[in-house]
Order: sequence, then structure tokens, then C-alpha cells
Amino acid sequence: MKRYLILEDGTVFVGKAFGGDCDQAGEVVFNTGMTGYQEILSDPSYCSQIVVLTYPLIGNYGINRDDFESIVPSIHGLIVKEACDFPSNFRKQMTLDEYLKLRNVPGISGVDTRKLTKLIREHGTLKGKICSGKVNIDKELLNLRKMNLPSDQVSKVSAKDPYASPGRGHRVVLVDFGMKHGILRELNKRDCDVIVVPHNTSAEEILALQPDGVMLSNGPGDPKVVTSAITMIQKLLGIVPIFGICLGHQLFALASGANTEKMKFGHRGSNHPVKDLATGKVHITSQNHGYTVEEDSIKNTELIVTHIAVNDKTIEGLKHKTFPAFTVQYHPEASPGPEDSNILFDDFIRLIDKHKVKGELECQNV
Repeated sequence: MKRYLILEDGTVFVGKAFGGDCDQAGEVVFNTGMTGYQEILSDPSYCSQIVVLTYPLIGNYGINRDDFESIVPSIHGLIVKEACDFPSNFRKQMTLDEYLKLRNVPGISGVDTRKLTKLIREHGTLKGKICSGKVNIDKELLNLRKMNLPSDQVSKVSAKDPYASPGRGHRVVLVDFGMKHGILRELNKRDCDVIVVPHNTSAEEILALQPDGVMLSNGPGDPKVVTSAITMIQKLLGIVPIFGICLGHQLFALASGANTEKMKFGHRGSNHPVKDLATGKVHITSQNHGYTVEEDSIKNTELIVTHIAVNDKTIEGLKHKTFPAFTVQYHPEASPGPEDSNILFDDFIRLIDKHKVKGELECQNV
């Protein structure tokens, strides 16, 4: 069956349908990773987006039960050059096509993904729609140009109620803005007693849980829309150690007086070099974001830039001059991607230890 990808600039790609039997619209973005399509499909940060995978063959190792980053995917569509029908891997439990059908996510193969990626790089991210059957291109294009992308993605993918992932170590409250399970896995590895809370949980409710530290997760969309989280972070600063990732990094910057802006086409992939300004070392990182912290807005804040992207010099890490808080724009939990930077979770544990010792000394002095 033919399937069409219609872009708001009038470009139309024709390919072969696979996956779910439905039409879906969204923001069309590209990911440069060579592997990790299962994690990409299940990453909540792709909520309402149609993802182009630049690597030409996708699905060759199938889908397994263990590599998901969420239970239900929030992605609106997948675009590939070639979808593998007969994957070969000892962990494989279903094909890519079978999984997309199960979750009713439309896919389109046979597309010139190189041409499509170059188009996005030139014009920036575009609204698009995947359509099947007989399509009135002009009508779909008119509707697409009028369509407003949803602004409430975080509320769609965040947990609705708090839940615990028990451990015997430090208690960490993980604020779920669209959390990847990789973050939870890294905290569990360190025996943290994790309590996951919804995105709109107040600072007072978080402090009532008596956390040793607070983790701000990744998530989709514009950080400026998540106003309740900005207020929550402002109230927590200086009281409890904070570690933010991706959207959590952007929200932390906004709460500290900085500004964020939308990027032309964002960073999405598992091969982005980031420089640690303190050590001079470069780490290859996994990234997925369409917004960045504006460099000039840092000047009048209490923030210090700790990491920058090697390719375009955008800000990739921040820390507070006074309070125990630091954030990164990239994903130290990887999933998919290199695990060079998961030591940042150890840094978070050490920050919690240091804060506890400082608090005990202050109590003794009193």
C-alpha cells in the first residue's frame, strides 16, 4: 500500500506503508543514530513528533521486551529508507512492523531520507502528515498549514500519580516530565530509594517526601509552557540538591533567570560531541532536544556554563554558583548511545553526600 508524507512547505514523499493503519500529523525531525530505534520509538520526548531515521536500514535486529524507554510510545510516526522484514538477533521477539502495528504507529519506508534530512537542515523542522489511501494533497496541505502543534505534551506523557521504586540508599524524588526508564535504571543501580512524581507536583509536596535529592527528567516540548515546574524549582533551589537532564536542564535555567529558545532543527542522535569545560575532555553523547538555553541570558544569573556542544557551541551543561544544583542538556543514561557520561549520576550521589555533611555540621555549630 502506498503511503504519503506531506510537509507544510508543499513537498510530498511517496513510500510504502508499514506499521499502524492510521493517519498522523506532527513535527518532522531527524535522528542520526545508527542503532537504537526501539529506544527512540519509546522515548516520551518524541511525543507528537514524526521521526526520520537517517541510517538506511532499520529493524534488522527486531524488537525485544527489555529495551523500551516507556510502556506506551508517544511518537506519531516513523520514516525510514528501508524497513527490515526478517530481523536476526537472539533477543528478537517481534519485527519492527509488528510492534508498530501493535501500538498503532504509522510507518513509511522507501523514502529518500537523505533528501528529507537535508530539507529539514535547510528549512528547520517542519509540520508534516503521514497519509494512506486516496489523498487530496491540496486539502491536506491547507489543513496542515493551519494546524497548531500541541503545547501540552508534558501532561500527556508524565505519570498521573506518584509511585515508588524502592531502594536502601538515598531518597531521590524524580519529577517525571516524560521520563525515560534509563534514568530510573541508573538511580536503581545506585540503590536509590526513588519516588517518581507527576510534572505538576509542588515544591511543598516534594519536600514532604523528605528527599535527599531531586532529579528533573527529560521530556517533550517547549519548557516555557511548563510554568508550574519553573516555580517548583525556584522554591527547591538551595534546600535540596538538584540534578536535571534535557528538559529538566532547560527548566532549571528558566527558574534561575536564564532564557530558552527553539533551535532550527535540534540535536537528535547518539553521536554528539560535548566538551567538559572543567577538564577539557570531549564526551560522545546521546541527545534529543529541540530547545536550548540562550547563551547571552546566562550573564546576569548565578549560573555557570560547564559543558558546550563541540559542533555548534550551544550550552550543554550548567551549575549554580551557590546552591547544590547542576544540569546537562544531553542524556547521561544514554539509551540509546554511549555511556561515557553516566558518571554524572555518581556526581549527583556525591553532591547529596556533601550536602548532608554540610547540614550535619551546621546543626552541630548551632
